Amino acid sequence: MLKVVLRNTLAVLVGLIVGGLVNWAFLLLNNMVFPLPEGTDMNDPAQMKEVIASMPGAAWIGVFAAHLGQAFVGGWVAAKLGVSRPVLLAMIVGVLSLAGGILNAIMLETPSWTWIEMPLYLLVAWYAGRLVEKGREAGGASS
Repeated sequence: MLKVVLRNTLAVLVGLIVGGLVNWAFLLLNNMVFPLPEGTDMNDPAQMKEVIASMPGAAWIGVFAAHLGQAFVGGWVAAKLGVSRPVLLAMIVGVLSLAGGILNAIMLETPSWTWIEMPLYLLVAWYAGRLVEKGREAGGASS
């Protein structure tokens, strides 16, 4: 039992790390298409609020892809690496990604319409877990 708990906990942690890397990669690509203004300090919340307020609508597509990619890929990795309850493991990643997204949106005062994406974190994480679960049902635990 302890072995299962430890393995599932590790699976969630790895899922969060991999999901975070996916988020970072998407944002990096997005910044290549829509570069930040010269001299922007991404660690300065006041500067980032100004940048966010001036972002073109098309730039938000990459931001949304980053966030949803984090929840989906991170959830899939957690579900795949865990030894039981893949949907639950994926949903834990989805809930933690959602919590981070909410905190980020509050701290950076993103436009109110960006909150539309928030429930989708849970949906894509659930879907990732279901994909792994269906694979296990169809082909055994190795799928």
